[in-house]
Amino acid sequence: MVNPSERIAAYIDGFNLYFGIRQHGRRYLWLDLEALMSSLLRPNQHLVAVRYFTARVRDDPPAESRQQAYLNALAARSSMLDIREGRFQRKANSCRSCQATWVDYEEKETDVSLAVSMVEDGVNGLYDTAFLVSADSDMIPAVRALRRLVSGIRVLAVLPPRRRSFALATACDATIPIGVTRLRQSQLPRTVAAGSRLFVRPEHWK
Repeated sequence: MVNPSERIAAYIDGFNLYFGIRQHGRRYLWLDLEALMSSLLRPNQHLVAVRYFTARVRDDPPAESRQQAYLNALAARSSMLDIREGRFQRKANSCRSCQATWVDYEEKETDVSLAVSMVEDGVNGLYDTAFLVSADSDMIPAVRALRRLVSGIRVLAVLPPRRRSFALATACDATIPIGVTRLRQSQLPRTVAAGSRLFVRPEHWK
């Protein structure tokens, strides 16, 4: 029997989605996440949560400014978006051949935070179906845990543009690819107002 009011919670792997969008350049980065998730709903479904997992860019002031504008615009525009931040950990690298050294950053905590949140919310009865926006096969243990712990719960893999994972697709109940048309139709307004503050789409993202 179809649930006449199926509850949907979305869990968005921010960097997996970002790198998928970047396959089409930067013009779709000013993305309204709640609108995107709403566009995936069927008539008998409604959103109860949209959780976005990301980390703050470090040591790149222009990129930091663009990210801050985007996060502010999302927070101002969305009625239910929950932004959950991980972190970037500084990592020293070196070349064995030339002895050159450089600093890189490794994303930490976001994947684990997403998996824990999805399982915790499922066990607590928040949703009937989860939209898992990722093509990362590391999410498979969380999907399997949900199935063991909650009878009848469903997980749909919402695949970012040009990103695929056969293993994740097999572990989930179904897959939904995010195409260019859906990205184009789910953009934030060029300027988002929050009281007296205005957040404008970065020129770099045009």
